[in-house]
Amino acid sequence: METLKNIATGLYRETTIEEGFFILKFNNETTEKQLVTREVDSSFIQFHFCAKGNSVFQFNEGNYKLPLGEEHSLLLYNPQRDLPINLEIAPETWVISVFISIKKFHSLFSREADFITFLSDENRDRKYYKDGLISPSMAIVLNQLMNYNLHPSVKALYFKGKAYELLSLYFNRPSEADVEQCPFLVDEDNVAKIKRAKDIVIARMAEPPSLQELADEINLSLNKLKEGFKQIYGDSVYSFLFDYKMEVARQLLASGSHNVNEVGLRIGYSTASHFIAAFKKQYGTTPKKYIQSLS
Repeated sequence: METLKNIATGLYRETTIEEGFFILKFNNETTEKQLVTREVDSSFIQFHFCAKGNSVFQFNEGNYKLPLGEEHSLLLYNPQRDLPINLEIAPETWVISVFISIKKFHSLFSREADFITFLSDENRDRKYYKDGLISPSMAIVLNQLMNYNLHPSVKALYFKGKAYELLSLYFNRPSEADVEQCPFLVDEDNVAKIKRAKDIVIARMAEPPSLQELADEINLSLNKLKEGFKQIYGDSVYSFLFDYKMEVARQLLASGSHNVNEVGLRIGYSTASHFIAAFKKQYGTTPKKYIQSLS
């Protein structure tokens, strides 16, 4: 879906890629500066790319400014407050902005996205800011988004593909960094060990090791295991595992191939009553009532 917005004698176009994922294209072909405003809530990560010309982001009623020059990018995220767009665009300037919700973003980098509570209390005060250069390959995609000649029936699909391509190029890393991680959150040497810890607790969810046993197995100190796991997965090891187990249980119940007792045993509850209590704590209903709600 695309909507057209008037800003004085200039224009910006907004294209929805998916729920929680959209693009704004700013194109000032006038001889005067243009000021663009748009509300954006705190759940979105913002990626801004200046393909041509110059622009300036204004915050706090213009008291704080961030320049965005030609062939430069800007990443902004602050979960504590909304960051509305207040963008001053110079003449002959192109700016493309990508907005993606934090949950949608994490799902691009983790196979366990549906099982993880991304913004735990420990991570709610984190904010991010990063400026950088636009690579030649990114510049090609940006120009393709600004200039295209497509039948309306395929434009949505084209924009979706280009949006994903742009993010892929933005976060491209050397091939030797073969680590499943969200590059937005962390870039540390112990990431591979933390990922292994996550794989271990998932594989042994019915009988998980203690934290000290887990730290010993991945050859990492207990403190680094705790800190690193929270940094990458947004939660403590056992809180992450609880959420993961409950989601596995919910999916097994929804499949209709297992009864309540079987599901409880499969995820590590020796008694049905303990599993029922845990499921109700997570979802506010019992497994039996959940199954009934599906029919």
